[in-house]
Amino acid sequence: MRVSVVIPTYNEGAAIGRVLADIPADQVSVASRMGARVVREPRRGYGRACLTGLEHVVSPDVVVFLDGDYSDRPAELGKLLTPIREGRADLVVGSRLAGAREPRALPRHSVWGNRLAALLIRLLYGVTLTDLGPFRAARYHLLRGLALSETTYGWPVEMIARAARRKARIVEVPVSYHPRIGTSKISGTLRGSIGAGWGIFSGILKYRLRPP
Repeated sequence: MRVSVVIPTYNEGAAIGRVLADIPADQVSVASRMGARVVREPRRGYGRACLTGLEHVVSPDVVVFLDGDYSDRPAELGKLLTPIREGRADLVVGSRLAGAREPRALPRHSVWGNRLAALLIRLLYGVTLTDLGPFRAARYHLLRGLALSETTYGWPVEMIARAARRKARIVEVPVSYHPRIGTSKISGTLRGSIGAGWGIFSGILKYRLRPP
């Protein structure tokens, strides 16, 4: 199974070396020995960075999205790939709330917000999740068919919502979560928290009302 890993980064110079070093070489050979390909995207936005990375993968079977701040641990990548490899899932979301979470790794308002968002997704889309974590893996052909377009905070929920509307098999697996290296640009600031909350909750409603 060919796997590409997209790592959106912005001011993560202190962490990216550890992220690349910990990606299991037996899971993703292209990233072994720090042989990552750097794709520059001058326009700001988390979703835009992920979309740009997705545009540059070379015909993989699966794409993994992994933040570059070392809060999720790349060594757990195999947990996300297993349900896909076994034919049980098309999209796998790593849950920080179901796994072992270190103290202060995720602010309290982020925990509450993710739980509420997960509840709304279950009620509106019929998908049982506990978290909208950024550490996730998906079949490439599914991603190509979703016509993803969110460039900012709505990116994580857009993928789940569109996949659910397409009847994709969405599975959650517990992953550990750790204090990030550096300052968070989302949960670490009031502006980022408000923007992320608006993008997530408005997206949950917006994509439920749109045609699949």
